[in-house]
Amino acid sequence: MFRFTETIKGRKLKKISSSNHKNDKYYKKVVKAFNEILKQESVVAPVEVFMQMGNLNKKDYENWRFGRVPYLEKVIEGNLSKINRQLRIIQLHAKDCGLKPSQSVYKKWGKGRKIKLQFSKSGNPSYEFEYSMHYVSEIRKDTVKSTIPGKVEGRL
Repeated sequence: MFRFTETIKGRKLKKISSSNHKNDKYYKKVVKAFNEILKQESVVAPVEVFMQMGNLNKKDYENWRFGRVPYLEKVIEGNLSKINRQLRIIQLHAKDCGLKPSQSVYKKWGKGRKIKLQFSKSGNPSYEFEYSMHYVSEIRKDTVKSTIPGKVEGRL
């Protein structure tokens, strides 16, 4: 599913799993960005997390959405190993938060045909699936009071 069995500088990387993802060096940064988005929205998308963390700037994201960039990985800062580790942490943290995964389709913005956009250089369906997954809170922020201690009413 993910490209996690790589070696970097002679060290083999462990696969990210539900039992070890909280010990990963990217965990705190990913969770901080994820939670910032979740405070404002009821849906969290990996591309939003990458933008929140500073791995993807808005201009590059918009260029990809308008079809000026062939695939998103080309403009995300960091190597593929780092990006894929962060994707896996996003997925596991969403599960920990009780968010529901929801598949989304990204289509080209602007004039012309609304073609489906590509996230990875390879176009591998499993990578495309993970990038395009959104995580949805079942709680409507505008109508439900929060039951989480220390949080503002109506917000998670």
